[in-house]
Amino acid sequence: MASHVVTVTPAGWPEAARRAGALRRTLTTLIRFTRRKPFGALGAVIILTLLLMALFAEWIAPYVYDQQIPGARLRPPGRDFLLGTDNVSRDIFSRIVYGARVTVTVSFATVFLGNLLAAAVGITSGYFRGRYDIAVQRVVDAWQAFPALVIILSLLAVLGPGMLNVILSLSILVAAAASRVIRSATLSVVENQYVEAARALGAGHPRIMLRHILPNVMATIVVITSIGLGGIILAESALSFLGYGVPPPHPSWGSMLSGSGRTYMYIAPWMAIWPGVAISLVVFAFNMLGDALRDVLDPRLRGSHGGSVK
Repeated sequence: MASHVVTVTPAGWPEAARRAGALRRTLTTLIRFTRRKPFGALGAVIILTLLLMALFAEWIAPYVYDQQIPGARLRPPGRDFLLGTDNVSRDIFSRIVYGARVTVTVSFATVFLGNLLAAAVGITSGYFRGRYDIAVQRVVDAWQAFPALVIILSLLAVLGPGMLNVILSLSILVAAAASRVIRSATLSVVENQYVEAARALGAGHPRIMLRHILPNVMATIVVITSIGLGGIILAESALSFLGYGVPPPHPSWGSMLSGSGRTYMYIAPWMAIWPGVAISLVVFAFNMLGDALRDVLDPRLRGSHGGSVK
């Protein structure tokens, strides 16, 4: 008499298997990306460190950013103070950690608002074309004809210094340049047959732009975002250096370079060296990650830069 073996499968086993497979594919993709784009992976590690510093500044920094430590004026880097202290007895390491929060807030908020406006202008301009496209592009040309620093300083002179005003000023500047790139990507997507098919089926303009065009230009937006973040950080640091950024006592890497950083350059060079190192590392990280993402996401570059990461 034949016997039958009954296998009992746990109820959640298929879902757990799918999750394990997704995790395995993600790890494989990260390993391949690290092997093919080592500088991009290094940039991602630096950016992750920056984000952790911004999120957990209260736990990472040994002191509050404006805390004056008695008897610790102009201490050089050492065991007690990792990066030294400034002219008013504040720990420079703590101020750089808290300054990462200012950098992350300004850069990411600027990129989000700027690319949101750039996507709206670029997609609509490339989709409708005709007179609307001509009118919009002439406005963009006129806006880009002015020097960037003059525009930002003019806006901040009217709005006044502050984090929100810096974000708004930089967002308007970012949107003008990014909209041209997004428009070019939209012009190539509009010519595809699935857009014509959606229009023939009666889909409205908003639905076509949101469901068919925006997902296909998202890779371009991601590349613009990753590359543009480095420039935004430099712009925010320059504005803070000139006194138009985040007002004191909130720490900003650019403002740490200015004022007392220049005054005590020869007596305490670490006051200017470490903020400059922080700015350089973060800008380098975003540029390297942006170049790597461009090589991976741009189909025109996959064949000439070692293939895509799958």
